[in-house]
Amino acid sequence: MLTRIDVRGRQEVELAALLPRPAEPGSDVRAAVAAILDRVRREGDAALRALTSELDGVDVAQARVPGREVEAALRRVPGDLRAALELAHRNITAYHAHEAPAPGDYVDDGLRVRHLVRPVDRAGCYAPGGRARYPSSVLMCAAPARVAGVGEVVLCVPPGRDGRVDDATLAAAAVAGVDEVYAVGGAQAVAAMAYGTQSIRPVDVIVGPGNRYVAEAKRQVSGAVGVAAAFAGPSEVVVVAGPETPADYAAVDLAVQAEHGPDGLAWLLTWTPGKAEEVEAALARIVQASPRRADLESTLGSHGYTCLVDDVAQALAVANVVAPEHLELLLDDAEAQLDRVRAAGAVFCGPLSPASLGDYVAGPNHVLPTDRTARFASALRADDFRRHIHAVSVDARALGALAPHVAVLATTEGLPAHAESVRIRTEGPPTSGEPGPGGPGPGAGDGSPR
Repeated sequence: MLTRIDVRGRQEVELAALLPRPAEPGSDVRAAVAAILDRVRREGDAALRALTSELDGVDVAQARVPGREVEAALRRVPGDLRAALELAHRNITAYHAHEAPAPGDYVDDGLRVRHLVRPVDRAGCYAPGGRARYPSSVLMCAAPARVAGVGEVVLCVPPGRDGRVDDATLAAAAVAGVDEVYAVGGAQAVAAMAYGTQSIRPVDVIVGPGNRYVAEAKRQVSGAVGVAAAFAGPSEVVVVAGPETPADYAAVDLAVQAEHGPDGLAWLLTWTPGKAEEVEAALARIVQASPRRADLESTLGSHGYTCLVDDVAQALAVANVVAPEHLELLLDDAEAQLDRVRAAGAVFCGPLSPASLGDYVAGPNHVLPTDRTARFASALRADDFRRHIHAVSVDARALGALAPHVAVLATTEGLPAHAESVRIRTEGPPTSGEPGPGGPGPGAGDGSPR
């Protein structure tokens, strides 16, 4: 089921060329997504209704879910589910509040730079649907938006076959304080949030995981609307297993991410061939018994790998090349290996720390970078819903000390008005006959963009 790769004896510099690489994210759906975005931008709600009928197989006359239905769902769901949603929401909110303090001001001898942090006005959250329901994604997107101080939080989620959003998802929206819920999914939901329609006002930021169509749509609307740097696409996991790792733990954790559906990624890294065989046998048993067998077989058959390495150091070198969404170090000395980790969305340390903790209740966000974007991107955080503005003020003494340096740099760049703006404040207006800021200077008329 897992494709076997052997990199034992290879140098770290060789790994990138030896390991399989995913296709360019979104390349297979780019044209289809562009057509959907354009259709929604031109036709608005009519396109949303038609696309929901064509792609989801259900006619939804009114996309917005009434607020009373959201609150009613919270009362309808089982008590243990409500308790779990509320506990997860508390932990997620607490973690994001802890990681997001506002930076302080910078003060230096009369120069003061204040750091102004302003939330966006309106945030759009996407929660996947169709194959499964993901109330946890609602919490993961809405909670940090609220921590950031966003005024309006809206949610788009694909409707079920009955045209409704399921109660668990609506209950999560109620727990997280979502303002508006829309029964629309896919690339068309991203288009609606980015461009606006007759019933859905555009947002400033779009966040949330989704399939390759959703991820590609976010990529295409980036610029028209803010999108977190991470490509939050199909789920991925790399499991590092040593001789001490229980095979059942490693096997079930490979299945955990693979059961999200096709196009994901599942890697087992080990320096013990016998352990590889134990894990593969345990995984085969899990797949055989799973109600999501088709999804597991699709993911593991196309993007499932067992990679034999020399030791834990080479295992982490391979993991850094893969740059996975989830990295599990199922090792007794897992925390001692963290210095070797350079590229991963989230790391889970030790045999008792499965990625499912992070998916639900640990607190850090489960909206994580995929498709190797962990090389430069991070988990969703409160700061993704904020703008940073600096406000500069000086007193007369500081201006007097800094103005000559401003004038030198401005003159060097051929921008005489820049130099004059500080000179006039320190020396007064020019006397008759002196060139003003519009006078000749090097580079004048060069079309400088500043």
